Amino acid sequence: MKELRSGGRIAGSIVSLCVVMMMALSLTGCMERKFENPYRLEERGLDMDALLSGYAGEGENPGYGSLFAGDLCVITDESIYDTEEISSEAGAVFGLTSHETLYSKNAFERLYPASITKIMTAILAIRYGNLSDTVTVTQDAVITESGASLCGIHPGDRLTLEQLLYGLMLPSGNDAGAAIAVHIAGSIEAFADMMNEEARRLGAVDTHFVNPHGLTDENHYTTAYDLYLIYREALTLPEFRTVTGTLSYQASYTDAAGAPVTQTWDNTNQYLIGKRETPDGLTVFSGKTGSTQAAGSCLIMATRDEADGGEYISVVLKSPDRNSLYENMTKLISRIGN
Repeated sequence: MKELRSGGRIAGSIVSLCVVMMMALSLTGCMERKFENPYRLEERGLDMDALLSGYAGEGENPGYGSLFAGDLCVITDESIYDTEEISSEAGAVFGLTSHETLYSKNAFERLYPASITKIMTAILAIRYGNLSDTVTVTQDAVITESGASLCGIHPGDRLTLEQLLYGLMLPSGNDAGAAIAVHIAGSIEAFADMMNEEARRLGAVDTHFVNPHGLTDENHYTTAYDLYLIYREALTLPEFRTVTGTLSYQASYTDAAGAPVTQTWDNTNQYLIGKRETPDGLTVFSGKTGSTQAAGSCLIMATRDEADGGEYISVVLKSPDRNSLYENMTKLISRIGN
């Protein structure tokens, strides 16, 4: 289940790097050259340091262009960080604005994400659904696993996709996740395929989903780094920022018999709702919690440095309990601005 990948890596697949190199060769006319030994990179005339930094060197054919990962945080050596600083299995802080990694512990270890899975579900709902659509909840939304978080919808209920999105992200409704999946893709399995396709598109190569909510399955896993890639994408969607930054939401809809139903859903992020103190100068504006016996206590969130407006993504996976989860997260975000 777990796999620790040693050394650094540039986000995404090596194939993408190869494509960039081929484009650079084509643009400079190098594709027409004949090489005595085509397997020796030195003969190809590429300045790899310049290519990695996004240009060919001043006065020397500038314009190779940036790598596709040029605006992503990279992790080169986790040994430079104090891994004993946090008690969780994995944790990291990434500069969304600065593209700088502030801390990393086991960022490439495959772990269960629990309800942080729902970030991907939200991305697909926003991107491929119409939030004003009326959704009729099916039997797929009946979740019987002990301890599973629910927003309280039932088969036959009729509510909008936007309301389901709030039910998914605020109280972390597994039932809302199932309802969204069936509405968007027709089945849980088909939606999981969409989730995995989107993960590959984002370069989340150590991720595999089998459901839209994160209930435990040995084939359902991700990494702290992949979650950074996924969450980074989610934060490009204004609707996602609005929903995940909302403290409380009241949903009014109808049940199977047409009777009115009203529910209030509250955010579970303790920084947002004021149960945990945020370090001075920082504002938490989005986040998603997750917890199962197998995954432990998990949290990913977005924080803004009020001094310069810089935004950061921080993630903690597999903390022993909820209290240590927030202690670990506070230690991580305290690095911002220091």
